[in-house]
Amino acid sequence: MVFMHLSRVELKNFRNYSKAKIKFNSHINIFIGDNAQGKTNILESIYILALTKSHRYGIEHSLIRRNYNSCFIKGTIKDGNKIKDLEVHLEPNKKRVIVNSKEIKKISEYVSNMKIIMFCPDDLDIIKGSPQGRRNLMNIQISQLFFPYIQYLNEYNKILKSRNEFLRTISSNGYTDLRYLDVLNQKLCERAVKIYRYRNQYLEAINQKIGDIYRKITSIDGLRVEYEKNIDFSDYNSEMMEEQIMHRLSSSIKREIIQGNTLYGPHRDDFSFYIEENDMRMYGSQGQQRMAIVAFKLAEIEIFKEFTGTSPILLLDDIFSELDLTKRQKLIQYIPDDVQTIITTTDLKNIKRNVISNSKVFVVEKGTIKERVK
Repeated sequence: MVFMHLSRVELKNFRNYSKAKIKFNSHINIFIGDNAQGKTNILESIYILALTKSHRYGIEHSLIRRNYNSCFIKGTIKDGNKIKDLEVHLEPNKKRVIVNSKEIKKISEYVSNMKIIMFCPDDLDIIKGSPQGRRNLMNIQISQLFFPYIQYLNEYNKILKSRNEFLRTISSNGYTDLRYLDVLNQKLCERAVKIYRYRNQYLEAINQKIGDIYRKITSIDGLRVEYEKNIDFSDYNSEMMEEQIMHRLSSSIKREIIQGNTLYGPHRDDFSFYIEENDMRMYGSQGQQRMAIVAFKLAEIEIFKEFTGTSPILLLDDIFSELDLTKRQKLIQYIPDDVQTIITTTDLKNIKRNVISNSKVFVVEKGTIKERVK
């Protein structure tokens, strides 16, 4: 297996940082500081360097420091024996990505360069949150595992937009010639089949890991994730799947024209967490739900290794304040030694001394970063 780690990051006019340069330990890095000093912004910059977009919702130009017209994030990744220099340059309504001084035109070709898993306080609400949030999480992770997925997803979303616009046009103007809709249906089905198959493979892999991890950290058996597909397939034969999707689209066309929206497809998928037959959204305590998400993230680390042959970089954004002491220690205990981990916290008391002694510690205050001398 290849050990991937981030060796340095440089920021300019990003969020509250005018300039910053950080050199990382290849194993554990801890950023300590009060709230609203810029700790999360550091992890956000690393996330953007990997995936070109923020984990936080909002307009991208808000990433640019106030009164400036552009910003950049640069970093160096060591991927086994390979060294890659990555760059993301942001302007209002414009984004450029660069690998080893060469601009990459397609975002889908850039994303595969750096594998990342992020765990932040908002993730603890995944179980109770919206289906859209769970779909976003699934899409982000699968995009890093399977290179073609993001391309299929982007194509699907473009076709879906065109189809919805045409449905609304039919509703307004009463078109009876639906040949264009037949073309859109066929293109949509082809991409939908690919997306469904990748999602099913991903969640099956999660289920091979998550139950055992959850049992070890909670002594509770039976945690699983259930893929709630918008269309229930009899099997995953591509041809049969396409037939079932086409049947759904054609049988619901009258309702779709009335509503002006496509009612069936992976854009309406969801997944849920269960302990045995009990839906954790309804029956799980807050503590059980949070540890289910911890187990989910830990399962992802192992899946990244198996599917890509590369260890991901793990970002932990101030989650220790959301977990009690026992849960914190169990989380740290299950993070593999061969995974670079970057942590933010307001208090080092949240972390064991032996972990701190093997870490590189930075102090963050008002947009400045200083390495703490041991």
